[in-house]
Amino acid sequence: MNIKILGPGCARCHQLEKTAREVVKELSIDATIEEVKDIMKIVQYPILTTPGLLINGELVCAGRVPTKAEVTQLITNALNKEDKTKGQKIDLGTGAA
Repeated sequence: MNIKILGPGCARCHQLEKTAREVVKELSIDATIEEVKDIMKIVQYPILTTPGLLINGELVCAGRVPTKAEVTQLITNALNKEDKTKGQKIDLGTGAA
């Protein structure tokens, strides 16, 4: 799992990063957490205000610091998406699932 915190490094950005790290640790999942502080990289995402939370490339929250319960739910939802994606096997010969 790849988690990115978008923001210039303000207190709200640091709080979101801290919360994300706590949730990842509590759920015992393998995740990379990256802070994206470069404004030129931040504007590449559909975000108008920071902080922003990206999970596996999807912007799931922006402009506010979500609660720990919200971050837990967002990460759990992303894990469920990963599981569904991994569970789908496509026969390349026929295109059937």
